[in-house]
Amino acid sequence: MTKSQPRRARGTVGHAYSALNLRLVLAAFGLVTMAVFAVLAFRADLVWLGVLCALFAVVAVVDLVVIGRRRAARRREEPGARHSLFE
Repeated sequence: MTKSQPRRARGTVGHAYSALNLRLVLAAFGLVTMAVFAVLAFRADLVWLGVLCALFAVVAVVDLVVIGRRRAARRREEPGARHSLFE
């Protein structure tokens, strides 16, 4: 099993466990969206909604860190390989 994928994962080097580049785009979109919604909610005095959106933004940041670590591990295992958005 490769180091860039979790243990007991069904993916292989040839067929990835998850589309990391797509996850990166979606996590970045979620971070920006939730940060904007949090600011708008706090301005509208909807504190509970602002806290919820900020919490989702923090989850997106954690996901971005995990994705970055897995992409770095994949880069070490496959130097010079180019991956499309969906692999």
